[in-house]
Amino acid sequence: MKAHREELWFKTRRRREFMNITPEVEECLTRSGITEGILLCNAMHITASVFINDNESGLHSDLEKWLENLAPEKPHSQYAHNTFEDNADAHLKRTIMGREVVVAVTGGKLDFGPWEQIFYGEFDGKRKKRVLVKIIGE
Repeated sequence: MKAHREELWFKTRRRREFMNITPEVEECLTRSGITEGILLCNAMHITASVFINDNESGLHSDLEKWLENLAPEKPHSQYAHNTFEDNADAHLKRTIMGREVVVAVTGGKLDFGPWEQIFYGEFDGKRKKRVLVKIIGE
C-alpha cells in the first residue's frame, strides 16, 4: 500500500466562483504513481467546497442562483455570525455543497461516470486557499 499527498492552491478573481480542477487532480494522480486505489480531494477552508458535477456553464449558473436563494449574501445583518466578518452565507453554501469527493482510481485514471468532473467551489474568495489531494493504493 502506498500513499501520496499534495496541496493545490487557488485564488479566485470573484467572491464566488466555480473552477474545474480535474486536470490538476489528474496531474497529482500521475505524480503519485498509484494505478489502483482511492483519491480523496477536499477543501481545507470552511468557506470553500470540492464537488463533482457536469462541466456545463448553464448548470453552474443554476447552482449559483440556487445557492444564493438558499443563503443570500446580503443583507449581512441577517446572520448572527456576521459580527466581525461578513461571510456567514459562504459557510452555509459550503455546508450545502460539501467538503470533499472520493474517486476510485482504476488503471491509473480517475474512474468517473459520464460527464463527471471535479470542481472547486469558492464562496468567500479573492484570497489564496488550498485543496488537499490524498491518494491511497498500489
